[in-house]
Amino acid sequence: MPRILLIDDDAELGGPLTAYLHRFGMSLECAIRPSTGLALLRGGGFDAAILDVMLPEMDGFELCRTLRAESDIPIIMLTARGELTDRVVGLELGADDYLPKPFEPRELVARLQTVMRRRSAAQLAPSPSSAPAPLMFDGLALDPTTRQVHRQGDLLELTSTEFDLLHLLAAAPGKVFSRDDILNQLRGHDAELFTRAVDIVVSRLRKKLEPLDCIKTQRNVGYSLALRPQQT
Repeated sequence: MPRILLIDDDAELGGPLTAYLHRFGMSLECAIRPSTGLALLRGGGFDAAILDVMLPEMDGFELCRTLRAESDIPIIMLTARGELTDRVVGLELGADDYLPKPFEPRELVARLQTVMRRRSAAQLAPSPSSAPAPLMFDGLALDPTTRQVHRQGDLLELTSTEFDLLHLLAAAPGKVFSRDDILNQLRGHDAELFTRAVDIVVSRLRKKLEPLDCIKTQRNVGYSLALRPQQT
């Protein structure tokens, strides 16, 4: 049964949400304070984290930044106002999705299932006969099996979304993917998303890939990988 950690100072939220998620085969644990939640997550064993933005000790954005520096666990942010600024900041810090309060529990379940399904699929090791070959470029190597990326020999720490985006572009170098293409490929159709999210992930990825200048923007069209594949 997947274990989910909710970090939210609303003590009345945990009980009903725990019962609801249990109906869908998920175990929810709750922490009111970020320090308690961090300690639990560092102990391992969780499949996803839900972070409220408004928290004591540190806000949800700082908590997200701290978690993302240590782990690639799927993160869903709860934003009280649902404002675009909150969503953008959360995604810039490495959150996988957001959900404005108040929310319908069924929508939270759907988003949890989406982020965990994507992570589980990435962790399933294919058999040697079907394992996809690493993608090799000048200065960049991407292994779909281990989900590792090396830039000029250095191993990069990428979030699941960042890796998926880079893999999408690297699998068809030179092909221009529109923002809608990318959203559909990375997130599916069961989550409410906005095209600005693609620009945010691209910006994060570009910074991590520096000094390589490999993600090109075609104005009003989309993005492509502009690296030359290595000849085998």
